Amino acid sequence: MMDPQIERKLIEIMRVIHESDKPIGARAIADELNNRGYDIGERAVRYHLRILDERGFTRKHGYAGRTLTELGESEMHDALIGDRFGFVISRIEEMAFRTTYNPETNKGDVVVNVSYFDKDDFETVIDVLSYTANSGYTISSRVKIFEEETDTEISLPPGKIGIATVCSVTFDGLMLKAGIPVEPAYGGVMQIENNAPDRFLDLISYSGTSIDPIKVFMTRKPTSVLEVLEHGNGKILANMRQVNSSAYDRVKEIIEKAEKAGLKGCLPPGDVDEFLYGAPVEIGKFGIAVVGGINGICALEETGIEIVTDPISTVLEYSSMSEL
Repeated sequence: MMDPQIERKLIEIMRVIHESDKPIGARAIADELNNRGYDIGERAVRYHLRILDERGFTRKHGYAGRTLTELGESEMHDALIGDRFGFVISRIEEMAFRTTYNPETNKGDVVVNVSYFDKDDFETVIDVLSYTANSGYTISSRVKIFEEETDTEISLPPGKIGIATVCSVTFDGLMLKAGIPVEPAYGGVMQIENNAPDRFLDLISYSGTSIDPIKVFMTRKPTSVLEVLEHGNGKILANMRQVNSSAYDRVKEIIEKAEKAGLKGCLPPGDVDEFLYGAPVEIGKFGIAVVGGINGICALEETGIEIVTDPISTVLEYSSMSEL
């Protein structure tokens, strides 16, 4: 049996390859691993990559680097389940750290979700997302379209178009840049009554799962976003964060500045030591509910459009995104 420390490094290397939108080389992998706290050089990465090649988990694309094989993708998701507990929170923290958006200039990197759909559905996708854009149940009315013929920023399956929507983790980045630690607490389904948040119906703790809760709920298709838009009642996806009570006033200022700049969906903070829409809050902290950045995508799924989404996918320069 191989050393568990080596196995963990192999899995982490596979994660880095999986998260890359294109083939990635040993040097770039080593740089990313160092960013994640792994003290490993390019030569050591090459050694581990040879092991992955021999196992059939990676495929080499000349000097461009490597991608995961289908077997590698399966192994990455199945291996070291204990290691993957808390990985979702680590991913959120990493993407929040990479956020550079400044509401005052309306420029900088924001966190995005990337969804893929058939070219034939393009007009419907734009129509539905435009309908949901300024509802207050998404983060921003800006999107970025990726087409196979013109874009190389992400890898597109044949016959597909990609669309990036702003993710709620962008708010985590804004708080972090202001020196405010934010704890991802829950992802859930929120009931809307008379065009106002009423309560969380279902919650999954970020600290107790190896899978993004929002992705879990998307698979279950529990939303009725179109009903909310048309009648003011229904279900949307939302997240809850916890923040130390000492940052209460500063958090309100950040939310207000972001809203003036066009980033919406962050609901007013709850009271210190009080449940938020039925979700528990730790002593000495207060909760913040943020609508899911993919509620527009959920609305698309409700129309029957087949669409695959990768939440918390990457970061994009906000000024490169277009208003719907």
